[in-house]
Amino acid sequence: MKSELCMMFIPEAVFRAFTETPLADVRIVLLGQDPYHGKDQAHGLCFSVPDGVAIPPSLRNIFRELESDLQLTPPTSGNLSAWAARGALLLNTVLTVRGGEAASHANRGWERLTDAAIRIVSERQKPVVFVLWGKPAEQKVKLLDLSRHRMVVRAHPSPLSAHRGFLGTRPFSAIQQALRELGQPEFDFRL
Repeated sequence: MKSELCMMFIPEAVFRAFTETPLADVRIVLLGQDPYHGKDQAHGLCFSVPDGVAIPPSLRNIFRELESDLQLTPPTSGNLSAWAARGALLLNTVLTVRGGEAASHANRGWERLTDAAIRIVSERQKPVVFVLWGKPAEQKVKLLDLSRHRMVVRAHPSPLSAHRGFLGTRPFSAIQQALRELGQPEFDFRL
């Protein structure tokens, strides 16, 4: 029981989104809610799990849509570090969580930090595509300068909401289109 109440993060991974995708390299900002709250799942990148960890249902839906939308074969690993290395800031709105309790660290201060990070990206001259999946991410639209940047909004890929605005909506094609509108090359979503 006690282990279920521990924080679900590797201390050195809490800020991984920032270290794996430096500000100058950001092309896409993908916002999630909080880290996965199962054992060994969280590693500092939203929707991502370390190699060797079972792919969670939300990420399975992301891979399902990636295959349907861009005809990319679903990977066998849920590690999205390759996306981070290519310029996708994979940021949760909250950076830690209590084991087995989604949103358990919401409204405890993380939002001040992540809101500041979102504002900093939005204030840059170089335009990016903000990808907002789910209500906590959608609430960040007020932080975005949409005169300069583009936004792709969809329902959360969770099995609870994926059929109400994620699956079948071609979010990856929408991201590619937004990048083309900004005069940028398409993003390589292969894993």
